[in-house]
Amino acid sequence: MGDNGVPDFLAPGLNIVFVGFNPGIRSGETGHHFANPTNRFWKLLHEAGITPRKYKPEDGRLLLELGLGLTNIVPRTTRAASDIKPEEFTEGRQQLLDKLRHYRPRVVCLVGKGVYQAYSGKNQATWGYQPDSIVPGIRDFVAPNSSGLVRMKLDQLVSIYRLIT
Repeated sequence: MGDNGVPDFLAPGLNIVFVGFNPGIRSGETGHHFANPTNRFWKLLHEAGITPRKYKPEDGRLLLELGLGLTNIVPRTTRAASDIKPEEFTEGRQQLLDKLRHYRPRVVCLVGKGVYQAYSGKNQATWGYQPDSIVPGIRDFVAPNSSGLVRMKLDQLVSIYRLIT
């Protein structure tokens, strides 16, 4: 669980685990992932056909029933990902690797190239499945960050998220 009460939703053998940078202010206040009203995560999952309906942040636990999980690379709430300290990424990366090795999802979806870079230690990434897995047996997928600050159009985002399934 994050230090501000945003729980991980993880279970053995999930199809996809979505990994964000860390909880934003609204998520820290509510205890729900991707809780900022301008964040497009929940809409993206539905429009990409990953979920059968548009879930709300408070429905996060229900994703487990669909074989989907949620966690962050850093549990601490911040105003922006740029507020995360390098040592927090180092520690968070190790904790994320431990979680993935324990729960063994089929795919880990890093929500943002920066999340993938912190997770993999690699400087470059393309959208979609990566050629090499960081944890053997778990496919790495890089998706655009769903934040409303990302300037990609919704249909572009949806087309990338659709590649997960």
